[in-house]
Amino acid sequence: MQLVKAQRDALLRPLQIVSGIVERRHTLPILANILIRKDGERVSFLSTDIEVQITTHAQVGSGNDAASTTVAARKLLDILRALPDSGDVALSLANKRMTVQSGKSRFALQTLAAEEFPTVAQAEQYNAKVTLPQKALKHLFNMVHFSMAQQDIRYYLNGLLLVVDGKNVIAVATDGHRLAFCQVATEQEFPRQEVIIPRKTILELQRLLEENDQPVDLEIATNQVKLTFSDIELISKLVEGKFPDYTRVVPKGYKNNFTIGRDTLLRSLQRAAIMTSDKFKGVRCVIAPGSMKISSTNADQEEAVEEVEIDYGGDSVDIGFNVTYLLDVLNNLKSDNVNIALGDANSSALLTVPENPDFKYVVMPMRI
Repeated sequence: MQLVKAQRDALLRPLQIVSGIVERRHTLPILANILIRKDGERVSFLSTDIEVQITTHAQVGSGNDAASTTVAARKLLDILRALPDSGDVALSLANKRMTVQSGKSRFALQTLAAEEFPTVAQAEQYNAKVTLPQKALKHLFNMVHFSMAQQDIRYYLNGLLLVVDGKNVIAVATDGHRLAFCQVATEQEFPRQEVIIPRKTILELQRLLEENDQPVDLEIATNQVKLTFSDIELISKLVEGKFPDYTRVVPKGYKNNFTIGRDTLLRSLQRAAIMTSDKFKGVRCVIAPGSMKISSTNADQEEAVEEVEIDYGGDSVDIGFNVTYLLDVLNNLKSDNVNIALGDANSSALLTVPENPDFKYVVMPMRI
């Protein structure tokens, strides 16, 4: 029975969309597969890892009948990528095997029954629905994702806090050493809702969301979020737990602050980072009226010193930072300048962007 007949690229795109979350090694072998459902010309492709589920559709079906099966996602994707980009590809099903045929190439793949595929149950009720342009949501995630923790024992840090409050949609991420905050305004108004979206979901959304004004519907339930955009539906479980109060972390009222060219600071820190070691990423920053001196040393007594002129007339501050935390934020910002506000050597620094008051980055000092 023929399932699909289409141009290679028409089939490749939906497979690339859903295969990002598929894990090769899973305790449930069927989760290495994708679920393909055909209803006439409309074919849906679904993948899940139990925590996240992605579905997309394409008009690539052959014939008017209905059928469903599951097949190894990576193998099917690798086959399609290896085929010539011109020419049709046909997928057909017989005796629990899927045949992929294009020109004189033919592949036979094992399948597993669609009934055994464990799909994520949708929440019965969503408490809030926010509609944003795709590029606005992508911007929110891009501005804070690098501050998410990775495999932290405090599991609620291994994700991103999304807050819907009044007309603002806020994203916050922290690993306990630095914190990134960004918000965008909407036309809609909502009662306050806070959810923690897992790290894997955020990274997948950054891959799938596009830089355009097409809408994305974000629906929030008590234990999951659902995002619908283009022809994609993504459902994700939420991280349970209490996220730290970010409003208490962002410093206020620092009188020592200066503005510096983002590119100038980035390149100086990149050069200073060469002399740091894998185990110790510390750089020392001495800020004095008119200048900022950045230095680093390592166990071999090697040293790097960078000096940058700044328009600054405040107190002298001698402070250390993990250089990676500074490079992460500078690499992600698109602005020409950054503003740095400081207290003393033991207080967190606050980085902001002069033309964007909706972004804040807090980084804790490091003992050098």
